Amino acid sequence: MKEITAKDLASKLKDSENVSIIDVREDEEVAQGKIPGAKHIPLGQIPERLNEIDKEKHHFMVCRSGGRSGNACSFLSEQGYDVTNMAGGMLDWEDKVEK
Repeated sequence: MKEITAKDLASKLKDSENVSIIDVREDEEVAQGKIPGAKHIPLGQIPERLNEIDKEKHHFMVCRSGGRSGNACSFLSEQGYDVTNMAGGMLDWEDKVEK
């Protein structure tokens, strides 16, 4: 599984790269703040919401610590998606968040 550090993903955002970030945490976790521009799809809803995830794009998957987003990456990779896990999750995120 491909991985990226929180710091490297933050750099991509600062460089205005067009990145797709999907936050797979639960509603109450996301309410505390998410990466600006990230799309929120709780892990358990990914199978029924695949139509919301563009298969032509590369997506960075995020959760609290990297475990659930890793599971999401495994599942999406099996479905033919190009995904990268943000290692360490939001616990490692030191940049701005939106609420």
